[in-house]
Amino acid sequence: MAIDKEKFKFEEDKLYNTKHWIDDEINIINKNDLNLQSKITELRKQAKGRYNEELETAQKLYNITHKNLQKYIEAKDQPYFARIDFREKYRDNESYYIGKFGLGDSKTGDEIVIDWRAPIADLYYSGTQGETSYEIPDGFVDGSLNLKRKFLIRDSTLKDAFDEGINEIILKSSGEDNSLVDEFLKINLEESVSSKLKDVVATIQKEQNDIIRASKNIPLIVQGSAGSGKTTIALHRLAYLLYKYNKTLSGDDILVIAPNKLFLDYISMVLPSLGINKVKQKTFEELAMEILQLKGKVFTKDKKLAVVLEGKNENNNLITQSSSLKGSMLYKSIIDDYVAYIEARDAEIEDIKVDKYILFNAEDIKRLFIKDMKHLPIDRRKDEIKRYFTIKFSDRIGEIIEKVAFNYEYNIARIKRVMEDGPERRKKIIQLYDERDESKKRILKLAKNNIEEYFEKWKHKDTKELLHKLFNNKAMFNEIVGDRMSKKLYDYMKSELEDNKENAIVDSDDLAAMIYLKFKIEGVEEKFMFKHIVMDEAQDYSFFQYCVIKDMARNNSYTIVGDVGQGIYYYKGIEKWEKLIDNAFSGEGNYVQLTQSYRSTVEIIDFANKILVKQENSLKPAKPVLRHGDEPELKEFESNKSFACELDKIVDYCEKTGKSNVAVIGRTYEECKKINGFLKKYSSYSWDIVRDTDKNVNLEKIIIPSYMTKGLEFDCSVIYNCNEENYKNNELDKKILYVALTRALHLEYIFYNKKPSQLLD
Repeated sequence: MAIDKEKFKFEEDKLYNTKHWIDDEINIINKNDLNLQSKITELRKQAKGRYNEELETAQKLYNITHKNLQKYIEAKDQPYFARIDFREKYRDNESYYIGKFGLGDSKTGDEIVIDWRAPIADLYYSGTQGETSYEIPDGFVDGSLNLKRKFLIRDSTLKDAFDEGINEIILKSSGEDNSLVDEFLKINLEESVSSKLKDVVATIQKEQNDIIRASKNIPLIVQGSAGSGKTTIALHRLAYLLYKYNKTLSGDDILVIAPNKLFLDYISMVLPSLGINKVKQKTFEELAMEILQLKGKVFTKDKKLAVVLEGKNENNNLITQSSSLKGSMLYKSIIDDYVAYIEARDAEIEDIKVDKYILFNAEDIKRLFIKDMKHLPIDRRKDEIKRYFTIKFSDRIGEIIEKVAFNYEYNIARIKRVMEDGPERRKKIIQLYDERDESKKRILKLAKNNIEEYFEKWKHKDTKELLHKLFNNKAMFNEIVGDRMSKKLYDYMKSELEDNKENAIVDSDDLAAMIYLKFKIEGVEEKFMFKHIVMDEAQDYSFFQYCVIKDMARNNSYTIVGDVGQGIYYYKGIEKWEKLIDNAFSGEGNYVQLTQSYRSTVEIIDFANKILVKQENSLKPAKPVLRHGDEPELKEFESNKSFACELDKIVDYCEKTGKSNVAVIGRTYEECKKINGFLKKYSSYSWDIVRDTDKNVNLEKIIIPSYMTKGLEFDCSVIYNCNEENYKNNELDKKILYVALTRALHLEYIFYNKKPSQLLD
């Protein structure tokens, strides 16, 4: 509830004083910055390009203070968003103001604003008034929470403030009405969408906060309904982990895997605003191409889905069968058997010789390869064996040289014994000594060369080619695969691999197997090992992809967020999270389900839920935060010209109500191209078409394929031609349509030509 005038005046004064205090701090930091800059300049002159420890220390200090300066500057407009009053046991009641950044007083050392990630800030998100406690590294702090106050600050001005009542939650716990209690949340949700994802530190809800602060070293799998804030939660969790584990975790240690380049751009502003820097952000395809050091075009999952959706390819069934197999645990077992086959062939080892002498015998090499170093990738074993032999080399070559020397000494002694002393004998002896010395040098050099050549020949030249070799050697393929793949599917996959290679194309579905083979043969490079991995739209990745990604994570540390209700890559994605936990993570994982949706109005969510309940996955329908709006409108159109005319009216209405972000959603990219064509001709507005290769797009007025809308949100969405031909009563179309219907925050229109889809019944 909104606070009274007296309390409001107090908070106005508090904000005014805080902003002035920040100005003072900025001045102090600025002065320190300038002094450090001068010092650095002087030290550079003195160093004259040489290393200088004092210069390095000054530079590091400047980097810290300058980063701190940016934090204070950013915090000036809105230093904090909440206040809690907490009375620790046996102490006085204290007020804590919570902001996006912790702000300390440089003179006193007091913390004026508490960072939202600090342990005590957990009380704002998850605490209820009365007796409570919060967790710290050494245990718990007990006390009583006496106030939770939320501030609406816009343009540096306090617009409103709300006190949360005792044990209030977003929705009333009972009754049909379920009216919205949290007015502060309602105001934030009603704002217009921007082209970038926003940070939501002020409006994080309890169930979201529990996920953000969950344990790091166990896979966390979040099944979240459309609009439940999955992506935002995942990114805020990163910020929290970096804060909590700041001594052992940095941005360089984290990988974010996103569905497409557009999505990466969409989240790009949140990471820096939360203080997250240097985090590696890639699509799976980009990451794979970097790992494999491949160049060329990628036939992405979106392009393949477009082919499937169009339904015009005569091999459609084989396309989906192939994709399904390549992402399965069955295919992983085939590749594991292939690795075992490679290992067995690599174990057919010969002695390492120099001349007629054995430097290292095959039996010892095989024992090291098959037994002692079994835990290592195949080629790394060879590197370790070579390293071990390098240590042993001096002793072994010494023994051989002794044998060579002994033979020469024997011959010299024999000559001394059988020949009389004289020029001829001396000449022969000198010759033998010279031959002995030359032989020692030659054997030493030859031995080193033979070792190098042996291991060079033994190691695999190009692991990228191994998948092609499997399919191109039919005898080997049959020996390894047996009857686990039909001849028809084998012929199709072999032909596809050959065609792609000839055209310098890589099928994204082949990348998991190619990386897996590389990891099993060469191991994972250090630069591709991460302490935490975040996967968004996680339902769209295959079991095999997860097994590959698992090899890149230390300590089983993942945040995996997705929605199987939006699993449009039905032929290869995850249908049940429990299967993923069992297959990829050996039964270890925390599974959390979020059904509260914060994106759309009640009317939009209820409409979309009609499609969700028709899916086969038995998911709980999304529960909307009770923010009401217009009912989604079902509109018939007779021609594309009439559609364009109606669309202009919708845009006019949106702009009058301050909602300028409008997306026209086509089923496929081909359909979007047609829409773009007639809107250029008939619409009064300018529209941008979104492609799967786009890295950044102005989301104000766009035409976008249904499968690319996942994770995005719009003020208004317009579904083009949701008729019985375009959206059929099958599992794929149910998911595609559900995705499209859950993008709108405020307004939604569904157009159809002739008869509406049965899915809308």
